[in-house]
Parts: sequence; structure tokens; C-alpha cells
Amino acid sequence: MAVKDSNGNELVDGDAVSVIKDLKVKGGSTLKRGTTFKGIKLTSSDGEIEVRDGRSTLVLKTMFLKKA
Repeated sequence: MAVKDSNGNELVDGDAVSVIKDLKVKGGSTLKRGTTFKGIKLTSSDGEIEVRDGRSTLVLKTMFLKKA
């Protein structure tokens, strides 16, 4: 099954994505709208991807992302 962003564009490993709304992250921080992540990795779960944010890895729902 193809993984799609909020606009219906297909995502593949290595794509860049941008956050479309502010998201709270466990641990107290917030991802601001417009934050871009490069080199995404698809997960086994539909609708989720992994991104690297500095030293940590975040799992984000694709409904809050758009292809950059």
C-alpha cells in the first residue's frame, strides 16, 4: 500500500516532508509548522513515517505532513 501525505502525494524513502501544523512531542517540545525533515523512512504501519531530529528519531503521522 502506498503511503500518502495530507495532499495525497505518494511518499517514498528519502523524501523530504514539512509539518503542516504545530505538533506537541512527548517530552515537552513542540514541532512548529513549516519544519522540514529530509530523508524520511517508511515504517511497517500505514500512515506513519520515521524522521531524525538531531539525535532522536520521531514517528510522525502522515496526515500532518506534506511533501516538500
